[in-house]
Amino acid sequence: MPVRQFRWSRGLGHFPGWWWAATTGRHVGYESWLERDHVRALDFDPEITGIASQPFWLYWTGERGRRRHAPDYFARRAGGTGVVIDVRADDRIEAADAEAFAVTAEACARLGWEFWRAGEIGQVPGGNVRWLARYRHPRCAGRAGVTRRLREAFAGSAPLLAGAAEAGDPLATLPALFHLMWRQELVADVRRERLGPATQVRTARTREGGDHR
Repeated sequence: MPVRQFRWSRGLGHFPGWWWAATTGRHVGYESWLERDHVRALDFDPEITGIASQPFWLYWTGERGRRRHAPDYFARRAGGTGVVIDVRADDRIEAADAEAFAVTAEACARLGWEFWRAGEIGQVPGGNVRWLARYRHPRCAGRAGVTRRLREAFAGSAPLLAGAAEAGDPLATLPALFHLMWRQELVADVRRERLGPATQVRTARTREGGDHR
């Protein structure tokens, strides 16, 4: 559970909410749309097995006296490594924020964890992951026959829409295709190319994690 509560009120100035994470089947809190984008990216990364928001308080004594900071996220990698993430746009980092991030990075290094200070996500990868996230729920997986035909259609490399049509009626196959792409069992170059009918899709050769920093 988060170490501090999320606040909702009119005129707050930011947009908190809850993200249903397919990774864990549970909701993860966010306090801004940028945080939402990053928790969505974590949810998309197949190397991430756990996500928690506002995971702990870190206390230290700095130039301004006694301070504390709650990082935005803690994630667990499949290999067991911990990842601590603070989300802040580059142009919104004040001196107090920079100190908090530096202290957090030092504490993580001592524990053998990774630390990311995450800023804006590019429009192309951000937009692609946002689209695929609509199909992250298992209900979009489709029937076993549809999944099998999609894997066969993209066994090599094929255009997205043509492969979906080869597997059957696109009204039935596209949701299942996007679900398999969310799971990264079928993959495309989502970092550099905006998804469209001609996007080349293929069967994943390895389960590669994304880099959202």
